[in-house]
Amino acid sequence: MGRSAEGQMTVLWVWTWALTLSVATATAESKSTGPALLRQKREWLWKSLFLEEEKAGPPPFYVGKLNSSKANKNTKFIIEGDGANTIFRVDEYGDIMAYERLDREEKSSYRLTASLVDIHTNRPIEEKDMFTIHITDLNDNSPKFPKNYTGSIAERSPKGTEVLKVIATDADDPTTSNGQVIYRLLNGTDLFSINNMGSITTKVNYLDREKQSTYMIMVHAKDMPSVAAGNSATTMVTVNVGDVNDNMASFKRGAFSFDVRENEKPAFKVGVLEVEDQDEEQNKDPSFSIKPESCSSVFQVEQNPRRDAVLTLKQGLDFEKTPKYTCEVQMREASLVTPPDNSGSPVITRATVLVYVLDIDEPPLFTQAVYNFSLREDAALNSKVGRASATDPDAAKLQVRYSIDDPNCPVKIDPQTGDMYTDRTLDRELVPIHTFHVTAVEIGSQGLKSYATVNLVVLDVNDNAPELTNATNIYLCHNEAAGMVVQTIGAVDKDAHAQEFYFTLAKESSNFTLINNGNSTASIVVKQGNFEADDAREYLLEVVAKDAGQPPRSSTTTVAIRMCRCGPGMSKEGCTAPYVKTGVSIHALVAILLCILTILVIVILIVLRRRYQKDTMVALGKSNGEIHEQLVTYDEEGGGEMDTNGYDVSILTSARNEGGPLQAPGLYAVVKKPPPAPPVPVAGRGDMAVMIEVKKDEADHDRDGIPYDTLHIYGYEGTESLAGSLSSLATSSDDSNLDYDFLNDWGPRFKTLAELYGVDGSEDGYPY
Repeated sequence: MGRSAEGQMTVLWVWTWALTLSVATATAESKSTGPALLRQKREWLWKSLFLEEEKAGPPPFYVGKLNSSKANKNTKFIIEGDGANTIFRVDEYGDIMAYERLDREEKSSYRLTASLVDIHTNRPIEEKDMFTIHITDLNDNSPKFPKNYTGSIAERSPKGTEVLKVIATDADDPTTSNGQVIYRLLNGTDLFSINNMGSITTKVNYLDREKQSTYMIMVHAKDMPSVAAGNSATTMVTVNVGDVNDNMASFKRGAFSFDVRENEKPAFKVGVLEVEDQDEEQNKDPSFSIKPESCSSVFQVEQNPRRDAVLTLKQGLDFEKTPKYTCEVQMREASLVTPPDNSGSPVITRATVLVYVLDIDEPPLFTQAVYNFSLREDAALNSKVGRASATDPDAAKLQVRYSIDDPNCPVKIDPQTGDMYTDRTLDRELVPIHTFHVTAVEIGSQGLKSYATVNLVVLDVNDNAPELTNATNIYLCHNEAAGMVVQTIGAVDKDAHAQEFYFTLAKESSNFTLINNGNSTASIVVKQGNFEADDAREYLLEVVAKDAGQPPRSSTTTVAIRMCRCGPGMSKEGCTAPYVKTGVSIHALVAILLCILTILVIVILIVLRRRYQKDTMVALGKSNGEIHEQLVTYDEEGGGEMDTNGYDVSILTSARNEGGPLQAPGLYAVVKKPPPAPPVPVAGRGDMAVMIEVKKDEADHDRDGIPYDTLHIYGYEGTESLAGSLSSLATSSDDSNLDYDFLNDWGPRFKTLAELYGVDGSEDGYPY
């Protein structure tokens, strides 16, 4: 604490004790008067106490004294409230001491109560009264800025324009000079100023962003304004100068040159005319125009994001017509601050632009994009339709070749001249307009092509005769009277002329007449009435219809009128023809013929199949020998022992008897008569055995042959046979695995077979 603060505290203590003495004097005087002794008065002699914050030295620190006229050696003081008996304590003499160093910025005052009690009984002698201990301020805090400040101001702002306001806070008592703050600038005082409220303003009106866009200003804040000493703080303030459009835009140079190919499409960017402007992009506002008219019709100038001038195409170019353009682009700014602040190099607001068109090899150019021709539909083949013409637009002027790539097109083209002729007959009723494309190709170049559309309109010719309408299913009531209208007929025509028709009868009719109604219809009218109700005839009228074309065409149609027994009121709802002509439609006839043809084919296939099977069986029988064929034909066995009368067993008997004749196997004559036998040789047992063994061996080892003793043949044998089945289907293909000893048990009839197949026989020879 400075000396000035110590002087202030001394004054306060003197004033406090003076007040205490005056109160005590007034009390003594009041006691000396008689009437005043009867009145009870407060005996406390204090109200407020003071203590310096952050007091130097070690605690405790003297705060003040409690005084009471009733205090004596038998009383004591008691304090209660903020910090009582902890921070503040009172002794028996009423002296209050502070046992801690206090900070006014944490708590500036403490409210307590004091009382006087008897030390023996603790009975209050003096009632409680409140007092306050004030912590007096010391200048122990410096001003503080909450942050670094940033402000902005537009360039060319008027003098005195506020940039921003700074605020520094001081924790000391604001009612004293300890907490009062003043400001000043440590730099930039030639351009800015600051007042005691912290408001920074401009001192000039010529701030220029293009010269300096940012200023760094140091602001100093100090407390205790009335004295040189005191606490202080500083902060840095950033002042940004905002941009305005106060500089004119200028082309970087006065002339620009660009090359562009002649085949570029509209909206193609030809080039950029760069613009200089010291202002920021958002404040640049140039506008551009181009002249003369020859340039403005071909080119246009627009802005890009950088506010440069961009030259683009409005339409296509043609090197052969205009190989070079000389244009002038002018620039102006509508929102420019006046006067502008340009300095240095001169401003260029007009620029000359040269555009050179580059020649390229272009495809042929047709004289028209679409050709429209017309031709009558009765035009002869090779009639000329028209010409499609294309030329090479380049300086080389190459020859052009023409073609039509549509195979369905009825028109052909001369590849040299482009003349088109009909290649097929035309029919307006089928295709009224033919649309196709003609291709033109340069000869001797890179094969560049171009296309043109041709529309051929087929003109109508009166080549279709009219056709009657409403001329079928006409019925006549048997009781029709003369003059009655039987039917009203009309006509249609496929041609394009006016649909007007005139009707007549090719032959006069004794029963009917035809009357034209004048609206391209005609009525069939009864001449004589009262027809026979049972008349079964069909009346035929030959009606001629003529159209209005040039030349007119006509058609003759036979109209049938049938008799009907009409109901009440001449109603024809129940009419049916008295007879119906029998007939079958073409579709029905075709269907019937197809069915008949299908049946015939099936029958022929069945017959051929059966013949083929029969021939195959015969051929197989012949190839296997006579005995084998007879075995095949014997396809059904009889009823066991009961069928012995069905064949002749003499053949086996003769085989047993050596020297007997070897006859034809009559054993099988029941089924098929064998062919005439050759001269019968004399056979022995050995021959028969050898023959049977050979045939058996062939049947066992022939894998390609058909087993003729099939299941179909031998599936159902007689039930009275003790031998069972001899079918090879149930036997093994290997004879070594077969045991034929059971044949010996079958009796004398099978003795020969038992000897042939028995196991007793020798493998190298036969016992015969």
